[in-house]
Amino acid sequence: MIPVSKPYIGEEEKKAVLEVLDSGMLVQGPRVAALEAEFARVHQVKHAVATSSGTTALHVALLAHGIGAGDEVITVAFTFIATVNCILYAGARPVFIDVEPDTFNIDASQIEAAITPRTKAILLVHLYGQPADMTAIMAIAEKHGLAVIEDACQAVAATHQGKAVGSFGTGMFSLYATKNVMTGEGGMLTTNDDALADSARLLRAHGMRRRYYHEMLGYNYRLSDLHAAIGIEQMKRLAGFTAARQANAAYLNAHLTSVITPVTRPGNGHVWHQYTVRLPGRDRDAAVKQLADNGVGTGVFYPVPAHQQDYLHEVAAGVSLPVTEQLSKEVFSLPVHPALTQAELEKIVFEVNRL
Repeated sequence: MIPVSKPYIGEEEKKAVLEVLDSGMLVQGPRVAALEAEFARVHQVKHAVATSSGTTALHVALLAHGIGAGDEVITVAFTFIATVNCILYAGARPVFIDVEPDTFNIDASQIEAAITPRTKAILLVHLYGQPADMTAIMAIAEKHGLAVIEDACQAVAATHQGKAVGSFGTGMFSLYATKNVMTGEGGMLTTNDDALADSARLLRAHGMRRRYYHEMLGYNYRLSDLHAAIGIEQMKRLAGFTAARQANAAYLNAHLTSVITPVTRPGNGHVWHQYTVRLPGRDRDAAVKQLADNGVGTGVFYPVPAHQQDYLHEVAAGVSLPVTEQLSKEVFSLPVHPALTQAELEKIVFEVNRL
């Protein structure tokens, strides 16, 4: 079976972890600081703040912006559920708008109609590794005085008009095991705002700047040096990983004929966390089973959008998102990871074109 994702762990990662174990400095130590510095450099920001997961990074981002009860956050339902959960964790209300059918990202043309006096932020998602339309989004945010939070969990080192995601507003990234750069589990917040970075660092460590002196209600959202050691080695591979994903995506785009292949908007540096196709008017589940039976792994991201999840029924009452709802029935992702061989790429194309 050709897996839809395949984390790479080399001898360098193993050696780095053993060095941390030998050092005795396991949590929030020099490796975390080194990973933060490299992440900030790559994403063209002053500050990167490591956390225990992408979810905790997003929770910290919302809290650092002062978002809480009574506030509204404009976002999408076509995303991993953590995007929405973190808004709820903060006590705010998600306001859902639809996505673009070709990029799967937030439809910026719908944002202004969703703004109310309670709107505090726009929480967009750079889905599958392609940046959202940050030019339009930042213009709207500036016009209405809104915070911009970028869910870039799937978009490490992606760019829009030459500028890194996570550097437009407040960014947050996941370093989960299947991501383009991983630490096993982990997250990162990025910002150019000194005060916001300071708040984020306090929030991730029980509101503590000086040991046992607490300035605010905080959390235990720290990253360990064990995880950071893996991430440092992964960051060294980032350029090569990204180039391989882009080459694999280009090959699939050039040779697949039986599905609607993904597009990259001009000016976007797509990093292809997922290679997601559409199969309109046909049985997606049957296609996925056929591919599995013939040795090609797939993933469906996401079959049930957030506004249709049972526990969000009251939050999303009356919400209709026709593009999101259609995409959730049509999309599936094919392997695009850097470990693919030419023979595996050819097999993927052969089996998909038989659908």
